[in-house]
Amino acid sequence: MFPTSPLKNPALRKDKSKFTPQDEFMDLNHPITYRHILSPPLGARDPLRVIALCDSDAFYAACEQVRLGIDPSRPLVVRQWDALIAVNYPARAFGITRMSNWRDALKKCPELTVVHVATYKEGDPAPGYWDNPDTATHKVSLDYYRRESAKIIAIFKECLPDGEIEKASIDEAFIDFTRPARAELLARYPYLAEVPADAPEGLDTVLPPPPPISWESSRGILIPIDPDPPVAEQAGLTPGTGSHTEAVGGDDVDALWTWHDVALSIAAELMDKIRTEVRTQLGYTTSAGVARNKFLAKLTASYKKRDSQSVLRNAAIPNYLIPMPFQKIRFLGGKLGQALADKFEASTVGDLLSICLDEFQQNFGEESIWVYEILRGIDRTEVKEKPTLTKSMMASKNLPRPITKVSEGPHWLRVLAAELALRLNELRATDLSVWPKTIVLHARHRYDKSRSKQTAFPFARNVTVDMIVGLADRLWKDLVGGGSKPDGSLPYPVTTIALGFSGVEPGEAGQRSIEGFIRSGTSSKPPSSPGRHNDGDLLGRSHHVKRQREAEDGEGSPLDTLAVDRGSTVSFVCPRCHKCIEVELGDDVGREHEPELEDRRANALARLRQEHDDFHIAEDLSKFPDGGNVGGTGGLRAADRERKRRKERIKDRDRERRTGSAAGTREGIAKFFVERPS
Repeated sequence: MFPTSPLKNPALRKDKSKFTPQDEFMDLNHPITYRHILSPPLGARDPLRVIALCDSDAFYAACEQVRLGIDPSRPLVVRQWDALIAVNYPARAFGITRMSNWRDALKKCPELTVVHVATYKEGDPAPGYWDNPDTATHKVSLDYYRRESAKIIAIFKECLPDGEIEKASIDEAFIDFTRPARAELLARYPYLAEVPADAPEGLDTVLPPPPPISWESSRGILIPIDPDPPVAEQAGLTPGTGSHTEAVGGDDVDALWTWHDVALSIAAELMDKIRTEVRTQLGYTTSAGVARNKFLAKLTASYKKRDSQSVLRNAAIPNYLIPMPFQKIRFLGGKLGQALADKFEASTVGDLLSICLDEFQQNFGEESIWVYEILRGIDRTEVKEKPTLTKSMMASKNLPRPITKVSEGPHWLRVLAAELALRLNELRATDLSVWPKTIVLHARHRYDKSRSKQTAFPFARNVTVDMIVGLADRLWKDLVGGGSKPDGSLPYPVTTIALGFSGVEPGEAGQRSIEGFIRSGTSSKPPSSPGRHNDGDLLGRSHHVKRQREAEDGEGSPLDTLAVDRGSTVSFVCPRCHKCIEVELGDDVGREHEPELEDRRANALARLRQEHDDFHIAEDLSKFPDGGNVGGTGGLRAADRERKRRKERIKDRDRERRTGSAAGTREGIAKFFVERPS
């Protein structure tokens, strides 16, 4: 539907003096038929597709300005240690940039408000604001900005329930207006909802010309079209294909209006209303770009910034892209951009349009078709809403001074645990069933391979810093304590430490929380040890869970329930067979030896899970004809071979990364993208 073929006469590409860049933009005025407007959206190939990118203006600075109640016209910057991470627009008027040092910024503007980002320090359950936090004892927190970002996304969804919204970063989001714009278009022009009886090609008949568009200021800034008539003709915009001529903004430029332009104008209206709601409810200004795809929408959003929106019509795409330095396009900078510039002696998009697809692929591999299409404004990437619940959660710290002794680790573990506790509790505020499966500790020296240890994270009613620290301390001792020297120093200095959760997932659908069974008294067994009944205890140390079938529920049908036993039992529900697996610990350890009991329960639970996993593995192997014997061709032998091959591949990648030989072995454009160490 969107042709991407090279020029009809490839020989012209060798002589740039005979090449007209606009000839490459051949799909900008695709005829729109009744089938297009009456059928479900066609995704990235829909000729009525409309995408917007909404970007919050100087977001971190705006958050602090709103939090402190500061006049938006007052210069303000947000610093992180000595660097600036956000500069509002009034401060930029003094020549202050994010590359500036905050002390130098104060010299340029003595009235400047300088706010240091919130930080965690040991002993505090939440981040706070200090004038001069110490990087040796504090850790940066972006929690406040994440919460404000979530509020903006919530307004997007409230204002546009039928639109697809994809959060691109903490201050950016893509919005697919295709469906709501089409619905509004049919509501405004109901005669398009039925195919005329005399339509020559039925559903495939091209729509009649659209009415003139009165482009008001609320719809945004139109990126201009080159006034030279041949440009429009070479771009494929010719009269007679459902377009309309109208003067734009009083200029003498004739614009050929299309139904896609109508869809753009509707989307711009909707985008303006959403931006107004964000400004009214939260006090934040935003800038937006509206275009045919994600790539162009992002470029358009930066056309005129601060509290405005720009619209890129298809007719304006050629002359918007052609003079643009291609190395400013995302992923076309760095080594790849320099290689393209050196190989083809090019600096702008227009310079590269003379290069045919075959020549790109001969020099940069088959995947370079992506580069070829991006230069022509083609982006087939869909707008997809990302899940709000991430399956992992990580708090890390690049240490200003390496940890060299075992005793120095707990300080940072407590700081990291405070951040994890706060974030997990915020997540559980909307869904109490959310809980991580494991807690993981990572430690790394510079760019060496990260070392890690993990353990199961037992369920508790409330997440506390002490609870996380207790498990993290054991992981720390397992990770570095065992290899420490007699004087307590580490075998290697730790320059980066990270603590995180993995397997963060909600409970199974239909499952009731454990508190519900405790309150309702549906347990089949009373507490076996009343002296140990403590609602704040870990489930692993204060109860066991088992499946039972009630005789009938309110409607007379069986109902699965959970029963709670407050004895010295540890248990878990297997996600594979859905059985409750449990083991009795006995009562030989008293309450006064609670730490020992905790260690026993944690170790017992880990062994119980491992033994049950081994049972499932043995059960799987028994299904092979050879019984999973090592000498056979299947089962364990095949699994061992696959694990060995996987380990060898990982070792090869690590070796290539350390020796720098990876770039020499990769092919195509992949060699220009360096994999960052984990």
